[in-house]
Amino acid sequence: LLALILLLSGAILLFSGASPASGARLQWLRWAVPLPLIELSHFLGSLVGASLLILARAIQRRSIAAYYGASAALALGVVVSLGKGWDYEEAIVLSLALLALLPSRRHFYRRASIAPERFTPGWIAMIAGVVLCTTWLVLFAYKHVEYRNDLWWEFSLHGDAPRSLRALVGAGAMLFFYGIARFLGPARTIAGVPSRDQLGAAAAIIASSKRADANLALLGDKTLLFNRERTAFVMYAVSGRSWISMGDPVGPVEERRDLAWAFHEQCDICGDMTVFYEIPEPSLATYAEMGLGVAKIGEEASVPLTTFSLQGAERRELRQTHNRLTKAGYAFNVVPASDVSSVLPELRSVSDAWLARKRTREKGFSIGYFDDAYLERCPVATARVDSRLVAFANVWRSAEKTELSVDLMRFHPDAPNGAMDFLFIELMRWGNAEGYQRFGLGMAPLAGLDQHSLSPVWNRIGAAVYRHGEHFYNFQGLR
Repeated sequence: LLALILLLSGAILLFSGASPASGARLQWLRWAVPLPLIELSHFLGSLVGASLLILARAIQRRSIAAYYGASAALALGVVVSLGKGWDYEEAIVLSLALLALLPSRRHFYRRASIAPERFTPGWIAMIAGVVLCTTWLVLFAYKHVEYRNDLWWEFSLHGDAPRSLRALVGAGAMLFFYGIARFLGPARTIAGVPSRDQLGAAAAIIASSKRADANLALLGDKTLLFNRERTAFVMYAVSGRSWISMGDPVGPVEERRDLAWAFHEQCDICGDMTVFYEIPEPSLATYAEMGLGVAKIGEEASVPLTTFSLQGAERRELRQTHNRLTKAGYAFNVVPASDVSSVLPELRSVSDAWLARKRTREKGFSIGYFDDAYLERCPVATARVDSRLVAFANVWRSAEKTELSVDLMRFHPDAPNGAMDFLFIELMRWGNAEGYQRFGLGMAPLAGLDQHSLSPVWNRIGAAVYRHGEHFYNFQGLR
């Protein structure tokens, strides 16, 4: 409501600046106010009106800076309304708007500045509508005035047309340069990477977590938000106006809901959007309570390790691949985290060759990248032939041996077909022997999206990409 009041207040000032002033009031005003102050008040009135159009959006977003800015603008608007033509009606309206705004300080809590506020298409349309109406009003009110170049520099008590032209250009220039400043402004500050102390605290929480992918926090490329007791955390990154959490909060079940809300509140305070990426189905209720929408992005697969074997017709191809590479002399080993540093040069060589062959570069956020400190935190599964490293993957383990998974997977371009299959098979057999319950295979992007005609547009687009996008990415093969 306050945002609408400010928008209307700005429109009133702009419309007033585009209209001729009352001759009788100007005659009376000239005895109390010098002509330069009348001219200045008229010009400032339109600038204040334009600023109120901008501030209205920030007021809607509950920005503290906008609260103080709007209060000052309304107060100035009252003064210039009286100074430009004794428009006491406008002054009363602006005073009422100011009186409505001042007691509302407690409702403004966002620390976000005015400049970064997002303008929705609706807001852009309303502001554009006010500007167009103001322009039309100037052209209509002074259609009888013949345009001359020197009209811009004409200053007189009854020079309404020159004053309105200058005011229109001033307001338009203010809005134009504000838009340019937003477009060309500096990028938002990226959230800070975690300190060594924070990574240590996160590692302690991960050690007791049943989520294998919680190890992504150890990459160090995401900001960590801890609860007060430091028993749980959210790992997130900032992209544009979105704070994107990688999965659910990590930590005890009883701490996750409150921490998710704390993260959501922090986003709201900064005026940004909350995003939780790759959340499990049991958590949907919590995010629905927050008012967040849900979009399916794929399906996650896992293999029960307690019953895993290579026996049976459905495992025939895997069995043949495994037997072929075993006979060729391939050997599997899991290097403990404490010994990973000794094999890092070999891992780096294979990784660099893999990146060069794929003509790609390291990613991040939801998948790991080659980093010495990160790899040294987890065991690494390796496949060798004649003592030469041909493939590797770092191993994620969860608490209570609930889940085993991998993140960074690389193989040498010279490795035969099936090298990674061999590595996966041996790792699952190793997990079975170690007592792990399941092996996480990760997510197949865009898999399982409903293609029903009543499904959301995102589902139908995603399903179409999944069916026809094999040229760009092996969606179905990955599944």
